[in-house]
Amino acid sequence: MRKRNRVLKSVSTLTVAMALLMIAACGNNSSSESANEGKSNEPLTKVKIQLKWVPQAQFAGIFVAKEKGFYEQEGLDVEIIPGGPDVVIEQQVVNGAADIGVTSFDSLLVNRDNGLPLVSVAQILQKSSYRFVADKSSGIDTPEKMKGKKVGMWTGSQQFQVLAFMEKNGLDPQKDVELVKQGFTMDQFFNKQLDVAISTIYNEYHVVLESGVKPEDLFVYDFEDAGVGMLEDTLVVKEDWLKNNHDTAVKAIRATMKGWNYAIANQEESVDIVMKAVTEGSTTKEHQTTMLMEMAKLVKPEGFTDTQVGSFVDDAVQRTVDISLKYGLIKAAPDLSKAIDKTILADAEKS
Repeated sequence: MRKRNRVLKSVSTLTVAMALLMIAACGNNSSSESANEGKSNEPLTKVKIQLKWVPQAQFAGIFVAKEKGFYEQEGLDVEIIPGGPDVVIEQQVVNGAADIGVTSFDSLLVNRDNGLPLVSVAQILQKSSYRFVADKSSGIDTPEKMKGKKVGMWTGSQQFQVLAFMEKNGLDPQKDVELVKQGFTMDQFFNKQLDVAISTIYNEYHVVLESGVKPEDLFVYDFEDAGVGMLEDTLVVKEDWLKNNHDTAVKAIRATMKGWNYAIANQEESVDIVMKAVTEGSTTKEHQTTMLMEMAKLVKPEGFTDTQVGSFVDDAVQRTVDISLKYGLIKAAPDLSKAIDKTILADAEKS
């Protein structure tokens, strides 16, 4: 009888132990499920994003979206491809070397006018960042005095506002000025190889100031003030790629806009993320901090909400079209319903 009681006691103890093990296992499974919540076993979809310039805070939203896992959360494996002064973004996208490209909206209009099947799916910058700068010692205190001078110009998708500026001020860009291909530094300006340099308010203008030049020692021509400010950074895709990859485009845009909103709200952290991608020795954290501060004003102007980031403001779009037509950048008025696909942003906001 005593032996039987010992057996029953052993069985009871074993049963309790097994129950405890099952509870622990359930707890572990719950923790595992929680850790993997939102993740899918499906393979990630590869997407290539082509930048219009070298890695810098101009593209902070994209780098942040990748670093913070926003693309991965959407099931995307994003490769960020650097650009440069000789990279033609539109060709990269049309040729399939990239799925999404960062180019200027005016350049999109020009390339569509030339027959390239491209469409914009999100508008990053809401106004022009371009500035011409000239040293006061040059005496170029009016645009007309640029005649006969060496004027810097970026090529590829970044030249069209310069041409419009010249035309607006009665200058024939082919005859009245010597347009010089400007690199992605301001060395030509510092070395007096240029009388007038092209710059953006978020980058090259501050490079000049950081060199010790004071704002009052410069003549500065704001393209917005000059009446030729056109929309710049926009995200473009090839028409047939979009037709076959609508959901992927929605996911990529949703993650990118999330990245931009995060970058604007968390600028110090975002600059640290950008610094991981820049070419070593090419810039400083201080400069990238200034760049992101200026970019934030262009991406999310005063009064913009998070959901408006990336949107198309009709007045600004039409102004860009009008300027492009007026100064002969495009031959015919574009069909904006084909040049822009607003459904991608709309669908991205739904979830």
